[in-house]
Amino acid sequence: MIPPSLKKALQESLNSDIKSITGVSGGSINRAARLELASGKLCFVKWNETADPDMFVKEQKGLEALTAAGTMLCIPEVYTTGRTTEDTGFLVQEFIDEGRPKKDSARNFGRELARLHQNNAKQFGFVHDNYIGRLPQSNQAHANWTDFFIEERLAPQLQMAVDAGKLGSQTNHHFEQLYEQLPDLLPKEPPALLHGDLWGGNYFYDGSGQATVYDPAVYYGHREIELAFTHLFGGFEANFYHSYENITPLEPGFSDRKDIYNLYPLLVHANLFGGSYARQVRSIVKRF
Repeated sequence: MIPPSLKKALQESLNSDIKSITGVSGGSINRAARLELASGKLCFVKWNETADPDMFVKEQKGLEALTAAGTMLCIPEVYTTGRTTEDTGFLVQEFIDEGRPKKDSARNFGRELARLHQNNAKQFGFVHDNYIGRLPQSNQAHANWTDFFIEERLAPQLQMAVDAGKLGSQTNHHFEQLYEQLPDLLPKEPPALLHGDLWGGNYFYDGSGQATVYDPAVYYGHREIELAFTHLFGGFEANFYHSYENITPLEPGFSDRKDIYNLYPLLVHANLFGGSYARQVRSIVKRF
């Protein structure tokens, strides 16, 4: 299932023969597999034949930033990134078996996410641009969250959707109306270190019940956008949210702001997959 050029590049990058390769399902952007090296060591590899190989380099830097934050979240170690002679990018990480949540797993997850968000910066953004899914994500620094949210998050994805014909000019007009209201709608908080793409498909509990997070789109942003995203596709366990707010409570009215923040991931999904996501964007933004 792995192209010969990829297998060759992996063996050279890992300085090891590959004993076995087992396909891994679940991703909608990349292909993935479990590798067993000649030494018996297990690795997780993902690759993409069409996306910019730089995507995995930036993902590695994001994972390193999450690791350096000093929480008890499990961040899979990256062993190597690279590209084949055919320009297929790849990323190799430690392989972590998925387990079952324990009694306190969700509570501990919420606590550790709150600790992650206590890592602050002077400005919103990040030291480099990166990707969300396979789409570019600009992280140019801004002193003001509203400006960052509009100029680096909503506007680029909206323009992409309009250019592709997935959203029309009327939706663009509704966004302009929303932009004018945002300074009065969003509370002011310091920039917090975010995973950036935290939904149910980007975490699991390992064998000890510890939350393992992966596939980040890291930047310093308003922590409410991270919490809003966790609600988008069904939400996390109630104990997760209770534990989070015991550490760092949210400002009143968060439930009314969730849809505003989720315009960003919905625009991303509209650009990647179209269909119902574009309809959800139109339904939300026309309320403003």
